[in-house]
Amino acid sequence: MITFNEIGIIRSPHKEREGAPIQPAGAVEFEGRVEVLPEFQEGLSDLDGFERIILLYHFHLSEGYSLMAKPFLDDTKRGLFSTRAPKRPNQIGISIVRLLGIEENIIHVKGIDIVDKTPLIDIKPYVPKFDAFPDSRAGWFDAGTRSTESTRADKRFTV
Repeated sequence: MITFNEIGIIRSPHKEREGAPIQPAGAVEFEGRVEVLPEFQEGLSDLDGFERIILLYHFHLSEGYSLMAKPFLDDTKRGLFSTRAPKRPNQIGISIVRLLGIEENIIHVKGIDIVDKTPLIDIKPYVPKFDAFPDSRAGWFDAGTRSTESTRADKRFTV
């Protein structure tokens, strides 16, 4: 058995799944905050030197899953693990956001695509030398025609 502990809550202007940006690239103008529980505040030491951070969170509004999913950026059903669909066997999400500042246990961020009140599982620093591979192939996504920046969530993962 695997158990995760919530270390905080993510606050954003996105009150519902429908209409929310589907990736941080489509959320550049949206600001939010990460409220880290006080007992984890010390772990935020030295994080303020990073431009971006990786948020790992629980898709708390998702129920069930299917091993085939029609992603927001495509009209073809794809294998679940080749998508970032929220209905997964383990409902874990990941977003890379811009770090604006830290005040005690509150992290101010920009580029947030996460629904308000989402439970936070972990925070990791984004390190370009480790985390960026811009010349990598991206499977079916490479042939896609929809824009990540303008596509918004619809109801496909809410039923």
